[in-house]
Amino acid sequence: MKTRIALIPAYQPTSALSELAERLSGSGFEVVIVDDGSGREYHACFDMAKPFATVLSYSENLGKGDALKYGLRYLRAFYDADCVIVTLDCDGQHTVEDAVRVADAAAEKPDSLTLGVRRFGKGTPLRSRMGNASACAAYKALAGVWVSDTQTGLRAFGGGLLPLMLSIGGSRYEYEMNVLMECARRRIPIGEVPIATIYLNGNKSSHFHTVRDTARVLGNLFKFAGSSLTGFAIDYSLYGLLVSLLPAAGLSAAAAVPLSNVAARVVSASANFAINRRLVFKSDASALRTGAQYFGLAVCILAGNTVLLNWMVNTLGADRYLAKLVTELTFFTISWIAQRFWIFGGADKNEKAENGAAQTARRAPRLASRTEAAAFPAVREG
Repeated sequence: MKTRIALIPAYQPTSALSELAERLSGSGFEVVIVDDGSGREYHACFDMAKPFATVLSYSENLGKGDALKYGLRYLRAFYDADCVIVTLDCDGQHTVEDAVRVADAAAEKPDSLTLGVRRFGKGTPLRSRMGNASACAAYKALAGVWVSDTQTGLRAFGGGLLPLMLSIGGSRYEYEMNVLMECARRRIPIGEVPIATIYLNGNKSSHFHTVRDTARVLGNLFKFAGSSLTGFAIDYSLYGLLVSLLPAAGLSAAAAVPLSNVAARVVSASANFAINRRLVFKSDASALRTGAQYFGLAVCILAGNTVLLNWMVNTLGADRYLAKLVTELTFFTISWIAQRFWIFGGADKNEKAENGAAQTARRAPRLASRTEAAAFPAVREG
């Protein structure tokens, strides 16, 4: 039987954490808990769990994503790849029985990501329903894959996926959405196991804040939309100006539409690239490389955009301003996918995420529990 590891990121937990660790240990799991900078007043909670778990700790609160990756780096250092890893929340919303069921499913398909999915019925707090509904809809639209619970913290996968999980960016709740996006991009199967839906005291113990953290989870999309809106404003304004002036200057209406579209797109694309590189995707990759890729994409989109626009106006007889709106919405989606997963993603971004996980480990001074954990700061960084 494969080694089963329960990884629990914990921030300011209650005494229920030690009970969870004890029950998991009794069910055959090796338990690893990461204290995500909870503070000295919570040391007692973690001390109670030490007889049943390895407790890793650092002083600064870095977020759930960083805590998970810190624990995953520990697992990569001390466990063979032939293991099953189950992540759980520390707030009592996941039962040990469900953890076992999710682990069983992952053991059968270790190269897949298995989700323990909740059912959102009448008893579900409104903020949980809202957050999950918006995240699921966005994920379906962007990834083309439907999952019924994007925010579940009960997940399982084989140890062979550890390098991938460590390469994915995100330090807080957005990390879990990024994992789903990356799995979809790499066509890694995502399975679901129904689990109990448990909310204690109306889910007040959760550190997920509906508005702030949903915005963080979907933040990349929001920023991209804002950047695209800026580019569109430049593009549409210049297009409208030129498509009105060029016929007045003697150019035929049929020629004015594609020429205006090309000129407007060149200007707006330059502005859009600068905004996306620095503010949206925050890429440290070579400006020359990303610039070449971006403008290669821009040329392809411009060609498709111009053909579609010209066909709608000059063949179908559509209003030239309405046709422009339709083409921009179509190529907005294509552009986001290409930039997110090709131009500003890829090796450079993965390397940055891995280095970030290494830096997290270096600034985590207080390690506790089993003696081998004391060697963790010296573990290879690669």
